[in-house]
Amino acid sequence: MKEIKQEKTLVLVKPDGVKRGLVGEVIKRIERRGLKVIALKMVWAGKDHIYKHLPESEEWMERLGQKTLKTFAEYGIDALKAQGTDDPKEIGRMVKGALIEYLTSGPVVAMVAQGIHAIDMVRKLAGHTLPVFAEMGTIRGDYSVDSPSVANVERRAIHNIMHASETPEEASNEIGLWFSKEELHEYKRAEEDIMF
Repeated sequence: MKEIKQEKTLVLVKPDGVKRGLVGEVIKRIERRGLKVIALKMVWAGKDHIYKHLPESEEWMERLGQKTLKTFAEYGIDALKAQGTDDPKEIGRMVKGALIEYLTSGPVVAMVAQGIHAIDMVRKLAGHTLPVFAEMGTIRGDYSVDSPSVANVERRAIHNIMHASETPEEASNEIGLWFSKEELHEYKRAEEDIMF
């Protein structure tokens, strides 16, 4: 039970969120939800660091490319004309390259949030990865209007304000990449005994 109460997740406020002054809003929503921030720093990450942050597997590249092809099909865009290829893995590698460019285009604010079901809670607060589908009331739904079709045609990453780990394994790997053990702080929020 303690593990569920102490679940950790990595949150990145991406360069567009930092440049738009949304760092405080992201932190406010995380803390208002009853989660606590146990690590926090601003970093201008290099390409090598971001390359390590993003998955490397061929399956991930294929999935990323398939998602892009699906978006093109939904919006009647010729993938071959827009990307110069319709090979999902090749498109996936191009999207990964665009993500690396985006995440190194300015500083990011990295933090670790901790609490009951922190991974699911932060992802719920963030909203759908594609802002056009994010519900109002979520961070992306309230502050981003970017579209995958526009981003894909412009060969850039989607500006969606933040990243939140998707699984416990991903969270563990990402936290270890962005923070040392000494940078993670344990403390008790005043309302913890009342809330859970």
